[in-house]
Amino acid sequence: MKSLAILAALGVALVAVAATIGGKSAAIGGGVAVVAQLWAVALLRPKMRAPNPQFMARWLGGIGIRFLAAGALLAWAATHRASLPPLPAVLGYLGVLLPLLFLETRFLR
Repeated sequence: MKSLAILAALGVALVAVAATIGGKSAAIGGGVAVVAQLWAVALLRPKMRAPNPQFMARWLGGIGIRFLAAGALLAWAATHRASLPPLPAVLGYLGVLLPLLFLETRFLR
């Protein structure tokens, strides 16, 4: 539980950086990325030492969560361009998600 809190804090810090650079849209995209990453890590963590089929099912579930979050963000940005410009939102999503993905293994111990 402590590592999820650290992951969330790191994600919030990355969202703040994205918001500074890209504004509100980037902050929304980064927020979606943090929620997706926390959900994926929480899904995978209980099965880290499980047999390979169970582990892979949870791992693929995490990948699916991230893709669904990106798809939902893109769909909303494409249909509501005035309130959420697509480019900053997607760059905020990627700018927050990629560093969290690189650090994922540290939070799964």
